[in-house]
Amino acid sequence: MVTLSTPLPRRESLHEQTYQALRTSILSGELRPGDRLVETHLAEQLQVSRTPIREALRQLQREGLVTLDGGGLRIISVSATDAVHLYDCRLALEQAAVRSACLAASDRALAVLPQSVAQAERAVQRQTSDLNTFEMLNLDYQFHRQIAASTGNGWLTELLDQVFDKMMLLRVHTTRHNPQVLEICSEHHEICSAIVARDTDRAIASMQAHLTASKQRVVEALEALSNNGDGDV
Repeated sequence: MVTLSTPLPRRESLHEQTYQALRTSILSGELRPGDRLVETHLAEQLQVSRTPIREALRQLQREGLVTLDGGGLRIISVSATDAVHLYDCRLALEQAAVRSACLAASDRALAVLPQSVAQAERAVQRQTSDLNTFEMLNLDYQFHRQIAASTGNGWLTELLDQVFDKMMLLRVHTTRHNPQVLEICSEHHEICSAIVARDTDRAIASMQAHLTASKQRVVEALEALSNNGDGDV
């Protein structure tokens, strides 16, 4: 039986709170891929009725983070093949994002990118125990999302969000086993420098190199975990 950390405080609607709590638990790795989700157990742990639990699970199912398996709901598992496909999607979307950012983003929007890179560099240099895998991955996500958001293309940002959600599942697992899988300093710095200079060709090439290297690191980590008997993420 899966276990969640704390019951929910009463602020926003119970459905929204429940959805956010479950989504964060899934993406942070607190609830692991393949875990079965039982309404009664989740309701007891979050101290809510089964109705908001049921609504939240339906929403997570629509987003593809939860799937019906053998008559019950489980968190999706992501294989090395899935990782390749997800990275292929990211390559297409993020090359479009950097091209649009170079050509159309405002100077104010681009000014945020170096701040994001600097924040990640400070975090890596600290290497403190209170900076966990999920937080490091969130820094990575924020950088990539800021590039997409700077384009003003809401559809592009939404599509990337959907891909990132699936990737978070596999990257929490692989990064926890091998922190070297995550590169959020030198590669991000090169991408940022090219975009701020509005050098479209260099920005696209830098993003392609970054995601291709990340894809290779993650797939190799997944294959190593599978060979050690851990199976799919």
